[in-house]
Amino acid sequence: MKTIKILLSFALFTTLFTSCYREVIVEERVIVDDFVEPGITLNQLLGSYELWYVDINATKGYGVTPFLQKAFTISFRNGIVYANNNIVGLGNSGNGYGIDVGEYDAYDMILDVYHDIDGFETFDVYEIDANTIELYNPNNDTSYFLDGYQRSNFDYEYVFYDNIHYFLQEYEAWEKTFTSDYGAINEFDNENYLQFLAGGNDSEFRSSQDPVGSNVNNLYWDYTGLYGVGDVAGDFYLKTLTLDYDYLGNEYFELSVINDGKIELYHPVSETVYEFEGRGYIQYLKSGDTKGKTTAPQNKMRKFRKDKVDNPRENTRVK
Repeated sequence: MKTIKILLSFALFTTLFTSCYREVIVEERVIVDDFVEPGITLNQLLGSYELWYVDINATKGYGVTPFLQKAFTISFRNGIVYANNNIVGLGNSGNGYGIDVGEYDAYDMILDVYHDIDGFETFDVYEIDANTIELYNPNNDTSYFLDGYQRSNFDYEYVFYDNIHYFLQEYEAWEKTFTSDYGAINEFDNENYLQFLAGGNDSEFRSSQDPVGSNVNNLYWDYTGLYGVGDVAGDFYLKTLTLDYDYLGNEYFELSVINDGKIELYHPVSETVYEFEGRGYIQYLKSGDTKGKTTAPQNKMRKFRKDKVDNPRENTRVK
């Protein structure tokens, strides 16, 4: 009988010990399962790259967010928004960051931007991959996609040459400062000033035969027409420029950039070389605000599409 009691006691103790042990294991497993590795904050995400390139061709939606539409790059640094809005000086302005255009606040994957001129904009932020984020503006149902880079590996030169038509628009006028001694006499010899207009269809130019050295604010524009900039196969740094003079026909040039303020136009038909220097630099500060007085339209917008594109992010924010 005593032996049976001992065996029963041992069995009961074993059962209780096993239950306690299992309970502890279960509790420890629950604790482990409930533990979540702390994630990166939105501020950390925005600051993980020095520059965010605005991939304008990837934009989805109906609307326009002006400060993003103008910017080539955006940076978020200690509550300040910086932007490279100009091709002239790209890579040098603000040590590569561009200029201060406003302030921001980031929380719960929501980005609020207080632009100095354009005012308040709010975005839902989505991390698409390791270096791409989506900024969705619920107020106009439009998404912008930004690719992250450090200044040391961002190809400023590629962006410059890929956007030459904007570069041409960043001066009030281009003044002819050199004509080669060689080359046949032609009609374009009489043109001393060119102006490439921003806004509208981004393809309008004006020309003037006023004397070299004239005040650009007082130029008389003899002709207004359309222009186009094209690529040259096998030479990324050489472009083509076509000026449509309507009844006079097209004037075709090979366009080379000498520096941020000087271009060379080679006229193959006459084999004449011209140099033009920019006069009246237009700095796109915020919303068309510029450095100095200018007669040129200041509603520069980067173009990306003609047709409306539906946005899958529509109405996703919790109200």
